Amino acid sequence: MKLITIDPRALRENPDRTRLTKSSPQSDAVLLASIKAVGLVQPPIISAEVSGGNGYIIDAGHRRVTQAIAAGLAEIEVLVAELPTDGGAMRSFAENVAREPLNPVDQWRAIERLVALGWTEESIALALALPVRQIRKLRLLANIPPAMLDQMARGDMPNEQQLRTIAAASQDEQVEVWKKYKPKKQDPQVSWWEVARALTKTRMLAKHASFGEDLAQAYGIIWAEDLFAPADEDSRYTIDVEAFFGAQQEWLANNLPKRGAIIEANEYGQVKLPAKAQQVYGKAGKGDLTGWYVNQRDGSVQSVVYRMPETRKTKTVDGVTAPVEETTEAKQRPDVTQKGLDMIGDLRTDALHEALARAPIEEDTLTALLILAFAGTNVSIASGSSDNPYGHAKCGPHAARLIGEDGKLSFDRDTLVQVARSVLIEVMSLRRNRSDSGLVARIAGEAISADGFLPNMATEDFLSCLSRNALEAAADAAGVPGRIKVKDTRVALVEHFTDAKLVHPAALLAPAVEDVRSWAARHAPIETEEDGSEIAEGVVDQSTGDGLLEDSDPVEEAVDEGFSEAAE
Repeated sequence: MKLITIDPRALRENPDRTRLTKSSPQSDAVLLASIKAVGLVQPPIISAEVSGGNGYIIDAGHRRVTQAIAAGLAEIEVLVAELPTDGGAMRSFAENVAREPLNPVDQWRAIERLVALGWTEESIALALALPVRQIRKLRLLANIPPAMLDQMARGDMPNEQQLRTIAAASQDEQVEVWKKYKPKKQDPQVSWWEVARALTKTRMLAKHASFGEDLAQAYGIIWAEDLFAPADEDSRYTIDVEAFFGAQQEWLANNLPKRGAIIEANEYGQVKLPAKAQQVYGKAGKGDLTGWYVNQRDGSVQSVVYRMPETRKTKTVDGVTAPVEETTEAKQRPDVTQKGLDMIGDLRTDALHEALARAPIEEDTLTALLILAFAGTNVSIASGSSDNPYGHAKCGPHAARLIGEDGKLSFDRDTLVQVARSVLIEVMSLRRNRSDSGLVARIAGEAISADGFLPNMATEDFLSCLSRNALEAAADAAGVPGRIKVKDTRVALVEHFTDAKLVHPAALLAPAVEDVRSWAARHAPIETEEDGSEIAEGVVDQSTGDGLLEDSDPVEEAVDEGFSEAAE
């Protein structure tokens, strides 16, 4: 071979080249940037045209020639070789097969050599068209012992997460762990997962810290930067867990909001509420309290809303009054615990109220909802509103908006609709207490598609309320493989629904058709003959839903027709 200088535009494509698939635009951009920065590192190989012409064809290096032209180079150096008898097919094939990206260890060694020659990280990144952060990541391999580097250079590489954990440990710790997990003759592959696990240390992330630099310095916290983390987030961390928690607790004590209280939480993030307190899973009301705590898992400051039971006064035999708190009977745990059912009641009510406030409602439907509201089992009326969870419904302020200055009814249609919605929100409830509206609220919720307003229930709080069978059923329905431990299944479900929404079937508002039929039959008006005797068409057998008399079909048809129209 001989080395010559030639205009790259004078070279012709080899019709028998091996690499026919176009490279990616990103790959071409990297090559172009490299040529602009340092020129052609390796000359392309060319050969004389077989047809007897005076030109040359490219034997190897088509991309280099193309990007050299794109870089505006007038001349490039090339190697002229004699064309083999096979037209260069084998040489082209071998050259392309043998060419592959350098492994990270070789890249790191090359970077360290360039640094020793005076190159900066920024200049290396510019020449290779790589982010500076990537160069710094590779330089972290300087923290890896030689024995591990040799194993990695053989192609047995840990993944990025494992490499990050290993590099963060001291060399002495790595050497000790390597003695136990280094490859054996019978098993040349290293279990990098076990190596990383043995070197894992609990990290407290700066992004979870509520305290500032003043408390960090006071507690002696020194932040380290995780260069493997995404570039657009705060990647600082500390392994001084005790100091981190101390700073978080002091910040919380100094910044406790009004009506807030510091509460305890266990290692699993479960909070210890005051005696007889009831956690609020929906929207907080005016009388609700907020408990603040430091999450033992990640050190973040979190809060929980809870409600103390209502205190009512009762008179003793001697006429002395004493406060008595309402209590809730403990029941045997079904698929969903009492806490889970309470949570469902809160979430259902909030979803129903959101739908009543925002969902499109036809005028006739709205009128029907008002009728249903006053047929509810809670018509005393105990309010289901978040602002008044234990008091009586206060519809007066809403009705007052319909009265004009002259003391007579005076309103426009928009005001009437707004008031009607507000009254429904005040009256209707699905909470599991004395404000429960019963089946009618579920019928109303289905009619206005309130299920769409239910939140994501894939939370640790709710999933912990499910039995193993119910939890595994939810995981199976979501396509999440079950785990041996129940808590691992919960974690997998929470991660699976990070960007989606899980709604447990038990939380859906739509009632069973049989329940609605039974309710309608029980409340159907009883017609009478002219002599005052009752007509039996409205009497329905509750066990079968069929009329007890043969002439009961008209009533059933009327009920069926009504529900068909509602469904439409």
